[in-house]
Formats: sequence, C-alpha cells, structure tokens
Amino acid sequence: MNLTYGGGRVLACWFSATGTTKAVVQQSAAALAEVLGAPLEHFDFTLPQARTAPPELRPGDVAVVGLPVYAGRLPNVLLPYLNTWEGGGAAVLPVVVYGNRNFDDALMELRELLESHHFHTFAAAAFVGEHAFSTTLAAGRPDETDLQEAADFGRQAGLALLRGAASPVDVPGNCPVGPYYQPRDRAGNPIDIRKVKSKVNADCDRCGLCAALCPMGSIDPADVSRYTGICIKCGACIKGCPKHARYYDDPGYLYHKEELELGYPGRAPIWRSL
Repeated sequence: MNLTYGGGRVLACWFSATGTTKAVVQQSAAALAEVLGAPLEHFDFTLPQARTAPPELRPGDVAVVGLPVYAGRLPNVLLPYLNTWEGGGAAVLPVVVYGNRNFDDALMELRELLESHHFHTFAAAAFVGEHAFSTTLAAGRPDETDLQEAADFGRQAGLALLRGAASPVDVPGNCPVGPYYQPRDRAGNPIDIRKVKSKVNADCDRCGLCAALCPMGSIDPADVSRYTGICIKCGACIKGCPKHARYYDDPGYLYHKEELELGYPGRAPIWRSL
C-alpha cells in the first residue's frame, strides 16, 4: 500500500535502559516532526509503571518506535506488553539499537509485530549503541555522527511520507524470526546467563538509584542487594550507579562479555531503509 501523511502527531516511543535507544528515537522523531510540521509527543515505556497501558494512536499519527536488541531479537520480557498495542492505521518507523555485534532478526521481529497490530511501516533503521555489558564495545555510541544520521533518517522519512511511501518497509532478517543468539565457549558448549544477576560491593551507599532505574522493578529499594524479580542484564543499574558499586562475577557472563569485546572491536554500521 501507499502511505501519505495524515496530519496527526509524531509520537516518539522507546524502551531504553541506558539511554542509547532513547537518544536515537528522540533525534529521529524530532527531525521527522519538523519536516511534517507536526506536534511531537514522547512515550517512554522503560519503567514498569509506564507499561500499564499502551500508547494511544489513531489514523494520521506517525510513530517512531525504538527498542534495544537482546541476543539478536527484541527483549522477550516486553513482548506481552507490546502485543497490547494497537496502531489504528498509524504510520510507523521501527528502530532497533544493537551493541556492535549484529541486530540479526530484531528489526524484522519489530516490523512484523507492528504490522500485526495495524501499524503501517514505511521506513526502518538499526543503529548502534554502547553494549549493555561493556564500556568499550561501541563505547560512547550513539555519538555525534550517529545522532546526525538519526536526524537525517527522520528527515528523509518525513519527505518520503509527504511524497507517498510504500508499506510495509523491506528489512533484513528471517520471517518467521529465528532463535535468540546463543553464546558458546571455545569448546562449542552453550553459555546460559539468563539467571545471572548483578551483585553489590562495599562501595554501595544504599542510595536506591539502581532500584529506581531497573526496568523490571526487580531490585528491592529497601535492600538493593536483593532481587524481587528477574534481571535482564540491561546495564541500567551497572552504568547508572554513581559509586560503581554493582558488578557481575558469573564466569559465563564475564567470558561472553570478553568474547564480544575481542570479537567485535570495530565501528559497526548503521542500517536504514526508506
């Protein structure tokens, strides 16, 4: 089908534990709104209290929806919530942010999910952000160059929509999507870090910031060394702690982190389709 701008809002939507996806989505959405002359609104569904209801979208609106890539897919803990969304015919730009290795089937998964809920995709992109496990893997990204690319993506998407854009957008990946990326040791044995949780060292002053930042609401604010739910290894508590008091010591996690840092040291590319 062919899409044109229907005169509605631009809605920037993101899940962003450490701020990388948020930065890309905000930059793209702001440029898109400027080209369209549309009002811009934000919908941040990172924290649990924001995931009690979906965003309200209607025909004529344009959304930029951004999620991080976890093991080559969308974070599975978010899928039940995302499946409550209803596009109502809104145009949408699916965006994923990956940590320098690969985005695998994540963008395809996001496109298919949005299309199945009556959104119409017409442009898409995969950007790079500093890996949740690391401070050296894609360090500092999205950087100034990335954010300029994000703004250009938003502008070009807006111009495409004003001219009339084809939907659905073509994206790489398998459909149906494949399995999550499985880390392995040098002998080829799978490494399972799903139940691994961060720990707290003696530098912790019990400020509670890590509990406030946890996207799963899993850290007990009364005792931040205690978990009340799952840890998705998103990096929010580690990178957000001003005392650098949270850490992982699981051998499998540390091995996988080192393998990623050694195996993907370069500057991974941005992918986009308009």
